[in-house]
Amino acid sequence: MNLSNLKPAAGSVKNRKRIGRGQGSGRGGTSTKGHKGAQSRTGYSRKIGFEGGQMPLQRRIPKGGFKNINRVEYASVNLDVLQQLAENLNISKIDRQLLIDKNLIHKNELFKVLGRGEITTALEVHANKFSETAKAAIEKAGGSTHAIGR
Repeated sequence: MNLSNLKPAAGSVKNRKRIGRGQGSGRGGTSTKGHKGAQSRTGYSRKIGFEGGQMPLQRRIPKGGFKNINRVEYASVNLDVLQQLAENLNISKIDRQLLIDKNLIHKNELFKVLGRGEITTALEVHANKFSETAKAAIEKAGGSTHAIGR
């Protein structure tokens, strides 16, 4: 076997349907579009989800749940992450800009400090929100917490 005698498996390659090439082709005349009606005309485009007049799937299925339009999403940053930052960078103040620079939060995100892990360094932490356990742990280690606005 070599490159000169390779060919696709039998039945795997089909010729495309050439339409509108005269009556002799068997697909001339209406070019497989049938007679009259919107689908035979130029410029026809079916609406997304249209099912021929039948009630579309996305309208048959009931809506569920509730979407609170006032919900505020917070990115979470845990105590163990703050401790690691403090050790690696040898700093005592952690704020929004530092976390953005270290790619821990996105520039448009609000963030909340959560209480997973332990903290031993006295840190001054500026965040949008703190969990009760995180606030207690930071203050127990000799640090301070400052809630910043949105």
